[in-house]
Amino acid sequence: MPARTRCATIEQSKYGSKDKRDLDVIDLTGDDKDDLQRAIALSLAESNRAFRETGITDEEQAISRVLEASIAENKACLKRTPTEVWRDSRNPYDRKRQDKAPVGLKNVGNTCWFSAVIQSLFNLLEFRRLVLNYKPPSNAQDLPRNQKEYRNLPFMRELRYLFALLVGTKRKYVDPSRAVEILKDAFKSNDSQQQDVSEFTHKLLDWLEDAFQMKAEEETDEEKPKNPMVELFYGRFLAVGVLEGKKFENTEMFGQYPLQVNGFKDLHECLEAAMIEGEIESLHSENSGKSGQEHWFTELPPVLTFELSRFEFNQTLGRPEKIHNKLEFPPVLYLDRYMHRNREITRIKREEIKRLKDYLTVLQQRLERYLSYGSGPKRFPLVDVLQYALEFASSKPVCTSPVDDIDASSPPSGSIPSQALSSTTEQQGAPSSELPCTSPASIAAISSRSVIHKPFTQSRIPPDLPMHPAPRHITEEELSVLESCLHRWRTEIENDTRDLQESISRIHRTIELMYSDKSMIQVPYRLHAVLVHEGQANAGHYWAYIFDHHENRWMKYNDIAVTKSSWEELVRDSFGGYRNASAYCLMYINDKAQFLIQEEFNKETGQALVGIETLPPDLRDFVEEDNQRFEKELEEWDAQLAQKALQEKLLASQKLRESESSTAQAGEPEYLEQPSRSDFSKHLKEETIQIITKASHDHEDKTPETVLQSKPESTTSEPPSNQQVVEVAIPNVGKFVIESKEGGYDDEIMMTPNMQGIIMAIGKSRSVYDRCGPEAGFFKALEQFRYHRNHLVLEDFGITAQL
Repeated sequence: MPARTRCATIEQSKYGSKDKRDLDVIDLTGDDKDDLQRAIALSLAESNRAFRETGITDEEQAISRVLEASIAENKACLKRTPTEVWRDSRNPYDRKRQDKAPVGLKNVGNTCWFSAVIQSLFNLLEFRRLVLNYKPPSNAQDLPRNQKEYRNLPFMRELRYLFALLVGTKRKYVDPSRAVEILKDAFKSNDSQQQDVSEFTHKLLDWLEDAFQMKAEEETDEEKPKNPMVELFYGRFLAVGVLEGKKFENTEMFGQYPLQVNGFKDLHECLEAAMIEGEIESLHSENSGKSGQEHWFTELPPVLTFELSRFEFNQTLGRPEKIHNKLEFPPVLYLDRYMHRNREITRIKREEIKRLKDYLTVLQQRLERYLSYGSGPKRFPLVDVLQYALEFASSKPVCTSPVDDIDASSPPSGSIPSQALSSTTEQQGAPSSELPCTSPASIAAISSRSVIHKPFTQSRIPPDLPMHPAPRHITEEELSVLESCLHRWRTEIENDTRDLQESISRIHRTIELMYSDKSMIQVPYRLHAVLVHEGQANAGHYWAYIFDHHENRWMKYNDIAVTKSSWEELVRDSFGGYRNASAYCLMYINDKAQFLIQEEFNKETGQALVGIETLPPDLRDFVEEDNQRFEKELEEWDAQLAQKALQEKLLASQKLRESESSTAQAGEPEYLEQPSRSDFSKHLKEETIQIITKASHDHEDKTPETVLQSKPESTTSEPPSNQQVVEVAIPNVGKFVIESKEGGYDDEIMMTPNMQGIIMAIGKSRSVYDRCGPEAGFFKALEQFRYHRNHLVLEDFGITAQL
């Protein structure tokens, strides 16, 4: 079908033809309630027609649109550039470790999985000690280049350096590039693709096992030397079963234990399914027998890792898909029911659980019939159906007698049907309860009013139909019997439903407590780390939640960011079912094996070793050198900041001097500008008056003869005095050196504002004197003194001015 024809068909199926659309237009601008009711009816009819055509309700369509928008938003958020590399901050203080905070790992490109795995292992103190104290075998230099040990040893060396930095560095995070590159070289794959984390984890443990195996073989002469990595991460189980009618028993070793997620709600259900492979019919035997097997743990490792399989290949789409189903797991996992020594008790309990689950299925099916009642596509709770029936029966007024009811069902010729009368009365707003008591005269009057309708409304909705569903004819006796039956039935259904729900809850509780007796809680494993993946099967991000056993709290390790967390946040991000983030690996540790998380102590002092004290000498030197380099980087940064601050300060000072100079030049006359003779005379007159006034104040209590006689006597009687050099500080100007004879210098006079103004004027005019001569210097000194004096006058009046 062409696109244009298909669009036209869809348009017509949705709205109908053009003529029909014109007929269905309703004017709602008036006050007619009939038009409003008809609009509502048409809207409901349109919704019902859409549901009949597509089978999808409007509500379901709205939910679908919201989900599509959410999926599109998640896809947009998960778009990552594979080549995008993290860039360090130029400020080293942004990369400085705070006190003893945990150290993060830098993401060097599609390696967030490495950070999550390494941080989980590093926080196992026993594993940390094994790596830090590892020493390569003495014959390592003699190994051929084609042996795998030649590749493992460089990786162990870089892993030791990395762990040492995580212990004692002063940096907020460290770069694991060298160790990552060695590990990635083992895979011939495109770096732009997100690697399979499980494969990398297996490879990491294999390399560690090989490296320690070399050391173990060198240190012991036993046939089977003990490998600490094997003893830490590997356990054994016994496979017991029947194959083609023959029994068998095999002991196998396991490391990471794989579990299927799809179809299970919690970790115990996953384990039960993994430990028991049900009976399957053999297709390769002439004797059609049954086959099956059970797994029983004979030896559990101190560190038990469950690998949750959340990816499956979609055959239809031809690509892998992630399973986002919710899967719950406990903080403490008891594994007694899976131990070989408890197999007899466990088998009895499994049979009991199977019987309870079968009975539970029957009860749930019975409950479902009560909660989803009906034979059509739409089903409802039976209690609600009975309630709706009761509401329907009670929705119409009761007739007075069966005779009236029978008469109303077949009215005589020319009379008005009671139902039509009721419908008309309801439309006019009259109480329907008054209808049975209406007189013939009133009926005639109402019938005469009931014919007043718009032709459009009468043609669309017949007047003899009620506005809401209601029984047409029911007597008081019938309603009473019906109400009694419906009430009784509803009560019976409620009691049956409640009994079924209580029985189901009791069975669930019995199943949960089946393994709670003391004999089945002797092997506790505590959750140590949860590795989380956010995204889809071919892309995403990894981080880890790791339990701090000493601080008794959860920490979130997300590349370079290490933050405090909580069990609630872990549940929200790890269980799945709500977002596209969920756990893909669970690491449990034996709760009774305290050596896994126990700190080291000094044998002499008995105090716990912390930080760099826990490192071997070679790694301690390595970390100290790195810390010195970082300290030097901090010092260089501080020097750069100090130099920059000094330059800014000098620049600001220079700008301030230029601003003051420009302001002074704007308010002062030019240095070489000669004042007019009238101005000079005016200033000279003012100065003379000031000198005379001062002299009169000084000698106001003496006669002129006394003054004249005392002057020559004082001059002739004064003995010669030695010269004295005095340094005088002038505010806003500087310090000046004054030479005076002994007895001729008065501190009080020299420190007066006028005298300081004179000295300031002489000092500022010195440069003009040197460049332009004494006359220009003299006038410059006069101008400076005048400005200084005006400044003092303004200060006396509380006014500040810029000289």
